[in-house]
This record gives sequence, C-alpha cells and structure tokens, in this order.
Amino acid sequence: MKTHPLAIAVLAALISGTSASASSPSNAARPNILIAIADDMSWPHTSIAGCKAVRTPNIDRVARSGVLFRNGFCGAPGCSPSRAAFLTGRHVWMNEEASTHHGLFPAKFASFPDLLARAGYATGFTNKPWSPGESAPGRKGNPAGPAFNNRKLKPPWSGIKDNDYPANFADFLKQRKPGAPFCFWFGCAEPHRGYERGSGLRSGKSPSDVHVPGFLPDTPEVRSDFLDYFVEIEWFDRNLGLMLDMLEKSGELQNTLVIVTADNGMAFLRAKATCYEYGLHVPMIVAWPKRVPGHRVVDDPIGFVDLNATILAAAGVDHPAKNDPALAPVGRDFLPLLTGTRQGLANPDGAFVFAGHERHTLTRYNDIGYPIRALRTPEYLYLRNLRPDRWPVGDPQRINKTTGKLLPRHAGCYRDIDDQETLKWLIEHAGASPYKEMLELIVGRHPAEELYDIQKDPDCLHNIAASPEHAAAKARLAVQMDAELKRTRDPRMYGSNPDVADTYPNVNPKNRMGEGNYPPPKTP
Repeated sequence: MKTHPLAIAVLAALISGTSASASSPSNAARPNILIAIADDMSWPHTSIAGCKAVRTPNIDRVARSGVLFRNGFCGAPGCSPSRAAFLTGRHVWMNEEASTHHGLFPAKFASFPDLLARAGYATGFTNKPWSPGESAPGRKGNPAGPAFNNRKLKPPWSGIKDNDYPANFADFLKQRKPGAPFCFWFGCAEPHRGYERGSGLRSGKSPSDVHVPGFLPDTPEVRSDFLDYFVEIEWFDRNLGLMLDMLEKSGELQNTLVIVTADNGMAFLRAKATCYEYGLHVPMIVAWPKRVPGHRVVDDPIGFVDLNATILAAAGVDHPAKNDPALAPVGRDFLPLLTGTRQGLANPDGAFVFAGHERHTLTRYNDIGYPIRALRTPEYLYLRNLRPDRWPVGDPQRINKTTGKLLPRHAGCYRDIDDQETLKWLIEHAGASPYKEMLELIVGRHPAEELYDIQKDPDCLHNIAASPEHAAAKARLAVQMDAELKRTRDPRMYGSNPDVADTYPNVNPKNRMGEGNYPPPKTP
C-alpha cells in the first residue's frame, strides 16, 4: 500500500517537532532504556519462573530489582509483526504491511525509538531490530534505530550468532553525546533455531529436569531438543549480565529502565506461529531501580502495546499522533503500576490483553495467511479463527511442479513449524494414540472459536468453547473482543477488503512457496 508523499511529510514534521513536554523531566532525570529482547522464548523458561533445566542469574537479577510480570504477552506469535506492535504501540492488524512476516514497515507509523530520538535520546540496536522485512519508501533506517554490529566473537556453539553483543553496546555508549539519555535495543538472535544438536547434553544438562508440555511427545529426542534451546537462553542471559555490569560500573544502572522479554514463544510445535499459550506468553520483567520498588510479582496481563505506552510515559514524550485514530498507539501506560508497591492482581475485570496473527512463513496456496485474534485474561485464552476453512500451519499437500500431481499427504508441508524433526516423528507415529490426536491438534483445521481455561489447561489441549459451563464466559469475552476490533477498525472485520492482509508483499524471495500448494476447497 502506497503512502501519499504529503502524509509522509506531515508525519515527519510531527516527529521532528516531538520533544519532551514542558512538564517532562530533565535529561538527568529521564531514564535510560535498555530493551533485551530474546528471539523465540516462552515464559516458563527462566530459573526465576521455576525451570530446573536453565540457569538465568541475570534475568533473575533484573526480576529481583524490579517487577516480574507473570502474564506478559507479545503482540503476535511471529517476530516481524510482534516487534512492529511493540515499536508502534498498535495491534498487529492496525499496522498494514508490517502485520506480516517479511513485510514492509510503513513510513507513517512512528516507532518509540523515532520519538525518543527526536526528544534528545541516543538510540541504537545490535543484531535483530524490527526484522525480517524492509522499511517502506519514505522511512529512513530501521524503526529500532541505527545499527551497532561491528564487533564479532567466536560463539561457543554453532547455533549461536557471532555478534559480540556487549562490545557493540559499549560502542554505542561511547558515541552518544555527553549527558544524553539512551534507548538501546539488544535484539538477541538466541534462542532462535537452529540449535547445535546435543549441546545441552554436552554442557551437562539433565533430560530429567525438562518439563515437556502435553502437546509434545515426551521422547529423549524432544527432551534433548529442549536442553539445546536452554543453552541458547543462557547465552542471552550471559550477555544481558555483561551489559548490566557495564551500566552498574558507570553508575547508570540506577536510572535505567530495563525491559527483558521475547518477541514470541519458543520454536516448537503448537508454540511459535500459533496463538496458543506457548506462542504468545513470553517473559516480561521490568526494572528501574531509581523509581520502581523491587522484589515484586504482578499478575496483571501486560502486552507489547502497553510496553510502548509505558516507555514513552517514563521518558515524558507525547506521541504526535495520539489524537489521530489512523496513526495513534492503543496501549495502556502501566507506569503507575510499576512505581507503586502492588503485588498480585487487583482488578480481574480490567485485566486483559489482545494479540493477533496474520501471516508467518508462506505455506498456503497463493501465500494467503491464517488470521487469528486473541484475548487473554488471567483465567482464559479466547481465540477467534477468522478463516477456519484454511489450514493453520500450512496445507497438508503440495503439487509436484514437474508432474502436476499431488504429493503424498504431509510431504514437504507445514512450513509454519520450525521444529521439523519432531513433526516428522509425529507423522511417522500417527497411526496410534496419543500421537494421532497430537498431530491433529498441531496440523489440523481449527474451529472458528477456541476457549481455554489457562489455570487448569496451560497447554491448551481442551477447547471448551462449546461447553455450557463456560458459555457465559465465552459470550463475555466475545463481546469484549468485538468491541476492541471495532474500536481499532480491524480490516478483517471492518475494512473495505477483508483479505487485504493476504495481498501485502513478501520481500524475501527465498520465503515464497505458495505456488507449490494446491488450491484450498471452496468455501460453501
């Protein structure tokens, strides 16, 4: 979708004029901001959350000095759209071309680093910023800021990137103007696949310490795969610790707002690229020693759009388009919650977050997506599958382009699943229970509505949307979702072209494979 040059010019003028308001704190009082965002990590996998197989002393250190949010949620179960929601403060479906994987980031949407830079902050990132994708015409640079990626090292395992994250952070700190507050995006490449197979076992980790969720086969191979994943989480933790030490040594840690999170859930079946609990529920830990009382655990659901609003509030920066529905952020500032002393959950009726999904890896005929809208409360996860006639993780068959004939069912399919080895194992063992049912949960079609009692069923195995016992809860959540989709003008529900997201460009030619899929059945 093209943006009119005049609109770009107007937004540029607004952003250029953005500054700390008259009542905002001085540079000395405004916090530095350090965002440590892992790539593909679900919420239970830190030692402070109780995971026995992983050691995360530095994540735990941030939690002890600040607030551990037990209900933190990303904007989408895939990196590009989720990061876009964080950066813009707008739900996935509001971000146009940035709502899809390998898409474009429209110039008209201001990111919080854009606004902080105009307000005098030094901004930058190392490794993975908003990605994968390209900035649309009219936008200069990445929405996360300038890149600092020159420093390299020899990683301990082959699955780990050679970016020397702390050294690049040090380079960033050296080049900023004296006295300027900073906003730095530590976009860790880990624990994204691929892992070095067996690295967890070779590092001394025990398979018996792994909790295998109920949607995965509990095999030695799966347990070992989790250990490899944990090795990469520990690498993320190690580098975060070195950055914290750097700030502590310089005397800046006290006035630094530290946010530890992940762009989406773990790269396992029924997690990443899905809106189930392990796809959306991510670590979320926030500390600001100078202003935020520590040693707290809070159960209020917090989403990425809320992080955006809170960062701007902490910096004393107004969004220039706050009164323009077409460009304004929609998150809730939770700075009062951070700077207070409350633990637990105070207002269950007002505790909820929204998330969404459009298109991840391209796996369907003509590269169409699988749109989902999600509403999460402390008790329930409510999902609306807007195109239930489609296959959630990719079509079950493909066409042999040479012969024009259908390949066997499952052959070369389901590209929306990173964990191909476990998928292959499930397909081979799908003739017997429980693996037949497990495979169907992962690759089969989903109904239009799903409801899960998260307190009783965190693995999202039992859809209770049709349960009379939960009919009132489902009706209440459906009304709440409808109100938010209408308020934010979801194109799937209220646009002139409900399937416009299926037409958004894919800028990565290596990620195009829809032409090999067979046409889906016609909707009655």
